[in-house]
Amino acid sequence: MEQFLIKNTTREQREKIVKDSLGYGDIGCDDAFDAYDMYLPYIEGKKELREITMEYQANYVKDMEREERGRCCPF
Repeated sequence: MEQFLIKNTTREQREKIVKDSLGYGDIGCDDAFDAYDMYLPYIEGKKELREITMEYQANYVKDMEREERGRCCPF
């Protein structure tokens, strides 16, 4: 996975990595833009893929915990 680190890639390579991973070139639809936007900090060299993934997983777990408490509870 070291080959995907910011220090080992150019911006163009990171953009290609994200687009290829999302199948962006294959599907040709706008739905990929939501996920693409999520990875912009990686493309721009601000956050590693691991950091973005961990943040996403943390939000997912929080959302699941809210659902378990019931839909009427806003916290």
